[in-house]
Amino acid sequence: MSDHGHGAAPELAEHSHTAEAADLRERLYLPDLIKGLVITTTHFFRNLFGERDPNPQVVNRTGTSLISTVQYPEEKVPYPEGYRGLHRLVPREDGKPRCVACYMCATICPAQCIYIEAGEYPENDAAVESRVIEKFPTTFVIDELRCIVCGLCVDACPKDAIRMDTYTHTPSEYNRQGFVYDIPKLLKGPPVTHPSDPWFKRGSSEKPDHVHKEAHTRIGEGLVAAKLGAGPRIEVDKSNPVAVTKFLK
Repeated sequence: MSDHGHGAAPELAEHSHTAEAADLRERLYLPDLIKGLVITTTHFFRNLFGERDPNPQVVNRTGTSLISTVQYPEEKVPYPEGYRGLHRLVPREDGKPRCVACYMCATICPAQCIYIEAGEYPENDAAVESRVIEKFPTTFVIDELRCIVCGLCVDACPKDAIRMDTYTHTPSEYNRQGFVYDIPKLLKGPPVTHPSDPWFKRGSSEKPDHVHKEAHTRIGEGLVAAKLGAGPRIEVDKSNPVAVTKFLK
């Protein structure tokens, strides 16, 4: 028993000395600090002198350089389909805006960032498009700082006069006024024409000579006078294009 006790004492002393040395290294942080500097230096020189892949899809990059930053504006990430970019006023074939100043976009805008003032084309305007639609925007302003990019103005427009298909985001400016887009800044992009445009239907804004007939059936159309007993008398007036049913006492 005595021999066993004397043999364990040197081992305990050696273990205590090793623990004190390890504790000293941990308190100085030197080993871990040196390891971290080695890793950092390795990455620094690899990224500095290594070959960098400019693929905008960062996860698909290959090469020795591990930099995952996109060097904008030289490198740009492609926008997804349906991206709502900056607004634009859609021009007609003659370069004038398709907008007819109906105020529907300004009315539906939840951020109230659209301001419009309307004017009227002269009756003897040389362009048949202008003679038909009558009104046009003399002022059309969008405050891009207030816009919430909801796209409701595009959905509400009955003339396809405003779109958000520019696939560009709002650039930076030096002052707030630079974010207020007027007609010269908004009217851009390819012109758009639809077969249903009114200037393909008539030559002026006057009432057409032909009688307009709608595809659906109006209430009262095709009814005949009914013989009732005591009660209101019903008459059907067919002198107009749309039959009118009258209830007479």
